[in-house]
Amino acid sequence: MSEFFTGFGWLEIFKASMVLFAVVDIVGSIPIIIKLKEQSGEDIQALRASLVSLVIMLTFLILGESLLNLFGVDVKSFAVAGSLILFAMSLEMILGVRLFRDEVSGKTASIVPLAFPIIAGAGTMTSIISLRAEYQEINIVIAIFINIIIVYVVLKLTRVIERVLGEGGIAILKKVFGIILLAIAVKLFTANVKGLFA
Repeated sequence: MSEFFTGFGWLEIFKASMVLFAVVDIVGSIPIIIKLKEQSGEDIQALRASLVSLVIMLTFLILGESLLNLFGVDVKSFAVAGSLILFAMSLEMILGVRLFRDEVSGKTASIVPLAFPIIAGAGTMTSIISLRAEYQEINIVIAIFINIIIVYVVLKLTRVIERVLGEGGIAILKKVFGIILLAIAVKLFTANVKGLFA
């Protein structure tokens, strides 16, 4: 247990938090969340959605590498594959194209599709595995908790945030975080692709 806390570092927590924040893109998902509320005919249960997302992320952080080993895939290979997914996601945000299709209706909207796959989707899981190749586990865990808190706050204040930012503000945020995500994808690719040929 003591080894778990030895790698604690504020800089790593900040970097990991920013990566997850860009990937989860809960602010950029506000239009989807508003539409989800309308289509489901019920209010989003912020606490339930946040807790389910937390469990999914922590489970993948702990068991993700073991699951990869079952298929004979190492973390660096998964990180490279993940960087390509992040690259595609960044193009969605920057160019306004749609490469991934998500259903946004149903009575269990707080769990599916909000918690999974909008919050804790393939991109988030890929990022968590990729982060394990660079950062200490304790810092990633804290980063996950920080992002879940942000997710909860945003879900509770979705309509207020939408009114304050407006369509233009949300569009700008998506572009900005799209560029950040693109830079992160390039960094993950270049940092891990060399290991595949070592």
